[in-house]
Amino acid sequence: MDFAVFVAVALCGLLLAFWLGSEPLRRAWRRHGIRRAPFPAAWRDILRRRVPYFQRLPADLQLQLKRHIQVFLAEKPIIGCDGLVVTEEMRVTIAAQACLLLLGRRSDYFPNLRQILVYPGAFVVRRHVTDDIGLQQDRREVLAGESWSQGQVILSWDDTLAGAADPADGRNVVIHEFAHQLDQEKGEATGAPLLPRRADYTRWARVMGTAFALLQAQAAVGAPSLLDHYGATNPAEFFAVASETFFERAPELAREQPELFDTLRQYYCVNPLSW
Repeated sequence: MDFAVFVAVALCGLLLAFWLGSEPLRRAWRRHGIRRAPFPAAWRDILRRRVPYFQRLPADLQLQLKRHIQVFLAEKPIIGCDGLVVTEEMRVTIAAQACLLLLGRRSDYFPNLRQILVYPGAFVVRRHVTDDIGLQQDRREVLAGESWSQGQVILSWDDTLAGAADPADGRNVVIHEFAHQLDQEKGEATGAPLLPRRADYTRWARVMGTAFALLQAQAAVGAPSLLDHYGATNPAEFFAVASETFFERAPELAREQPELFDTLRQYYCVNPLSW
């Protein structure tokens, strides 16, 4: 091979390798540009009308949330289902609640998430389940939201609006499903999302396991509890329900279960008690 051709081929190979290997750098640069763009005035109006908790955030977190919203909406398609036409109001309302989980944390914006599907109201899914004696059944479930490890979040718009409207009722379908997305970054949801250090999992398992067992005991006898009894279904649902409670009923959670509150505070890197 001619030396000049060899050099040209080698150079092309190096450039290709650099281009492929620099994707994280190019993504970071692209996101930097998105965050620097002015936040649309119409989006600010939507936040004021549809997302009451936005006004409670400190100024630095408001700014951080707006920048996260810009990146989220630039990268995550939101698709209407069952005849629903997705509007800017829907997009911003969903993004604001999802990005609440990113405040204060180093995040890659739910890296496994490819799209958000939105139905007008509660939607029906059919599942094949096996009962206690091994028989398979086709079961219909009516849901307000669902998170799939394959890269989709499904939401009811009616429930999304209701969750945003009352930021202190402990029920927020967007927070719930996007907590599942955090849990699913490592694969199937287990109730233990990715933590900074291996040693953190020991405390996480102890604190979350104790609180989960308490909720299961309360649910078994129908006793009232701060956390929704749905969290007693399994550890993954417990983490999602606990996340809703952490963001929406922080004072009660800190008072009733301080160790659970502190564990979630360390994971989410924010303190809702200061809002």
